[in-house]
Amino acid sequence: MKEALTGLKVLDLTRVLAGPYGTMILGDFGAQVIKIEQPGRGDDTRRWGPPFNEHGESAYYLSVNRNKVSVALNLKTPEGRDVLRDFVRQSDVLIENFKVGTMARLGLGYPALRELNPGLIYCAITGYGQDGPYANRPGYDTVIQAQGGLMSITGPAEGDPFKVGIAIVDITAGMYAVISILAALQHRHRTGEGQFIDIALFDTQLSWLANVASSYLVTGEPPRRFGNAHATIVPYQPFATADGHRMLAVGNDGQFAALCRVLGHPEWAEDKRFATNAARVEQRQTLLEHLEPLFKAHPTHIWILALLDAGVPCGPVNDIPAALNDPQSIARHMIQTIPDPRGGELRLVGPAPKLSATPPTIRTPPPALGQHTEQVLREMLGYGDEQIANLQASGAIPE
Repeated sequence: MKEALTGLKVLDLTRVLAGPYGTMILGDFGAQVIKIEQPGRGDDTRRWGPPFNEHGESAYYLSVNRNKVSVALNLKTPEGRDVLRDFVRQSDVLIENFKVGTMARLGLGYPALRELNPGLIYCAITGYGQDGPYANRPGYDTVIQAQGGLMSITGPAEGDPFKVGIAIVDITAGMYAVISILAALQHRHRTGEGQFIDIALFDTQLSWLANVASSYLVTGEPPRRFGNAHATIVPYQPFATADGHRMLAVGNDGQFAALCRVLGHPEWAEDKRFATNAARVEQRQTLLEHLEPLFKAHPTHIWILALLDAGVPCGPVNDIPAALNDPQSIARHMIQTIPDPRGGELRLVGPAPKLSATPPTIRTPPPALGQHTEQVLREMLGYGDEQIANLQASGAIPE
């Protein structure tokens, strides 16, 4: 059984997180992803640690670089740029996340590469996009979280704004890149034409503010922080129990009535202060004062069993080890183990999508820097010994 993108050739000139996360998804679906890296240096995340595994590879790098081959290629040399042009002639997609204008200065911008391959889909990921007053600014996830408004709605209701615990803007920008590439492939299927894709971290951040942004656009009022509670649904937050915490998500009035029955207070569902969600939002503090002491009477697992049995959404507040080892995670194959050619095994978070006919797979571990340089030059570009020796002598590829 072949993956859905088997045969698709992707040139990956990205590093760190947004681009590599997107190309990893393409690789999981079967694309041949050729990771182009600077000789002697490679992806910055190779050095982002500790932690490192027994082979000296950082956990950060390992998280987003499976199902790729690594080609060490010096684009600062004319010979290295010529090699990239040869790759472009045979590729479907190129993804890069250099500063705006860098590829053009190297003679490798989209207009130049389109002349070599009119069907090329060229995806550029930057902090602020290809135009606008901030186009030349460097883009980093935490800066975008701050500037894009996310930190203003994250954290305790009173106190400092918080960033999200992972680089969520980078991750979602990588997802948007994948979505856009697949859309561009469909367009090319119809017309034979490639196109340029402009993905900005800033645009990405703003796009998924979703209902919070809509609330401002509707009311003109700036959204405020509610900590772990929900701005417009009550009760929808964690509660302390006798031995920890449990997350409660009451999404409608029927679920609230079921919650009241479990708590032994069915009359609250008829109380005009709490009978509707709008009323509960208005009476948020009063309702919490009723609920909090009751939840502290029993341990977390008792509440979860009782509430789920009544159809009330809830769950434990897990740490990362508990989440990754949860029975549901195991059943869904969300942690996968693959052999490492250098010895031992490598455990990775598995692909999230589940497709019946063409499921994504983990086939190869993240590559060492330049591990496949000569192999790919020979097999994909047809280079012989003399060409490879000349490239080594010029400094375009390592010896």
